[in-house]
Amino acid sequence: MTNSPHAPKLTPKLTMAGGLLAAFGASACCFGPLLLVTLGAGGVWAACLRALEAYMPVFMLATALLLGAAFWRLYVSPRRCAPDQVCAAPAVLWRQRIAFWVVVALAAAMLLFPFFVPLFTE
Repeated sequence: MTNSPHAPKLTPKLTMAGGLLAAFGASACCFGPLLLVTLGAGGVWAACLRALEAYMPVFMLATALLLGAAFWRLYVSPRRCAPDQVCAAPAVLWRQRIAFWVVVALAAAMLLFPFFVPLFTE
């Protein structure tokens, strides 16, 4: 299999964004309606997001896989860039790792939110 120059690269930025979106999808059944009602959207329309609850395990798995891929690229996989490129600078790697852990914290908060909703609604 040859690498096409037009094939998308699985960069840490792309996998972190995908992981964050998947985490939002996993919590859409509970966090989404609360967020939409807080922003002023109608409660009946926001309640339709409860239908996404059946897909919560799929979104959780996607979040874990995408964030795992980002972890692999940032900590395990060797850097693949020439010494004169921006990605070779240690400060760039450090900022990517900080961004990764911020995304992991946000994703964890969104993934755990559905389990804590009963504490706020009772």
